[in-house]
Amino acid sequence: MVGVGALIYRESQVLLVQRGKEPLKGYWSLPGGAVEAGEPLVEALRREVREETGLDVGIERLGEIFERILRDESGVVEYHYVLVDYVCEVLGGELQAGDDSADVGWFTPEELKGLRITSGTLEVIERCRTGAKNS
Repeated sequence: MVGVGALIYRESQVLLVQRGKEPLKGYWSLPGGAVEAGEPLVEALRREVREETGLDVGIERLGEIFERILRDESGVVEYHYVLVDYVCEVLGGELQAGDDSADVGWFTPEELKGLRITSGTLEVIERCRTGAKNS
């Protein structure tokens, strides 16, 4: 499955959503989601961010492309996502949890360490914030 994610920074903070549905219900992650068949990546990103956060965003640049493979307890693959993350800026809207989000909020790097956050998300946030390469 192809998914998109938004890295939205405000000074030293990054915007995250708390997932309200499976997979990974209750975990914090970047706003975003699955690309629908025939939907351009950029349109999917804008749609998902609006649905999950109430915000309208513009895309500044490609942040990172990576994959996330989720396995069940016995090790069988349940989900295999190829994720395209973009660094975005807020153009308008009002921040509020919506669609399949349980909550939404801005977090500093220190606050991120205390969150139940999806695997790999902290590293992506930092690499895109600093412009470091994915090794």
